[in-house]
Amino acid sequence: MRHTALVLALPLASLAAPGLAGGLLPYTDPDRVAEGQTLYAEQCAACHGADLSGEANWRERNPDGTLPAPPHDETGHTWHHADALLVRIVTEGTEAIVGGDYRSAMIGFGDILSEDEILNVLAYIKSTWPEEIIEAHDAMNARAPG
Repeated sequence: MRHTALVLALPLASLAAPGLAGGLLPYTDPDRVAEGQTLYAEQCAACHGADLSGEANWRERNPDGTLPAPPHDETGHTWHHADALLVRIVTEGTEAIVGGDYRSAMIGFGDILSEDEILNVLAYIKSTWPEEIIEAHDAMNARAPG
């Protein structure tokens, strides 16, 4: 399993560019953030909210056992995860990453969006966070195995 994660992360590591604080997300590139905002509105906002606020009671399971879509703003936990993991979650879907009997309505978008488009969506999300959250996330990415 660990080997699989490394194999999946290697192509992503090659996408990192200077100035991304050890991360993959081009959140300071206005063109990529703008594209990410458009893609977010088209692909993500229906569940995660146009304002990134997520669904109500997102920490409480639905009757079908799934969790509501969490917020992607600073009140959620998106920024608690390194870029490579966020990319994998969006690409493969939450159930595929968490495994076991974890249930989620979050599908994988790897067949819908390109790698660059996924990075741009996540860059848009990150660009909305307060500076102290961005700094904490950048520090996490710098420490993340890669």
